[in-house]
Amino acid sequence: MDQVFKALADRTRRRLLDRLHEHNGQTLGELCEHFAMTRQSVTQHLGVLEAANLVAVVRRGRERLHYLNPVPLHEIQERWIDKFERPRLRALSDLKRRAEGTMTDKPSFVYVIYIESTPERVWDALTDADLTATYWGHRNVSDWQPGSRWEHRRTDGSDIADVVGTVVESERPTRLVTTWVAPEEEGQEDRYSRVTFDVRPHGGIVRLTVTHEDLADDTMLRNAAGGWAAVLSNLKSFIETGRPLSREPWSVPNR
Repeated sequence: MDQVFKALADRTRRRLLDRLHEHNGQTLGELCEHFAMTRQSVTQHLGVLEAANLVAVVRRGRERLHYLNPVPLHEIQERWIDKFERPRLRALSDLKRRAEGTMTDKPSFVYVIYIESTPERVWDALTDADLTATYWGHRNVSDWQPGSRWEHRRTDGSDIADVVGTVVESERPTRLVTTWVAPEEEGQEDRYSRVTFDVRPHGGIVRLTVTHEDLADDTMLRNAAGGWAAVLSNLKSFIETGRPLSREPWSVPNR
């Protein structure tokens, strides 16, 4: 770690890492094009970066290709940033995302509900396929690892997925973030929305906050508002009594 900090202390070496981040696998000659110094000086800087394991060199014929190795930087982040700053950085990230969402005029919906339970039980109710089938009318199917696919499948025997997406964040039992899109619109980036489940202890009960962002328009916002109110009411009843509501809220006609 001392070698890593020593390597990062020099502005030229940081610029070399920036160049490799922009375009990995460069030769010495390609890197020298961006620096007003001799090849020998650039070589010395690269040697310090290589000793710190920040740069890896791969031979291709007569050429030596330089690659950025992000592992030591990731270790610094885990040791010196994540465990101290994660809550604050997450709050800033959420603030930035909300601000950017406002700038793009895409509506968002936030719903808060209090449940007599534990965060672990609420998490399981949101992610266990059999449990979601009991109160949601769909099975939420995934391994719930970041980057994995998830599907919202019907329980009528057809197993059709009405919603699909990707798991963005998964920190049992407090935070789950997923993208949402209709299967027929999968791959169309402008059609995706984003749902965050924030599960927090609250004086012996649980405060569940659901945020649905990047909704396409006000119609989808109204649909989300009604849908989440129905699903989360059914979820609360199921967790607290062992049974969902006597009628599915979304199947009762509005008067």
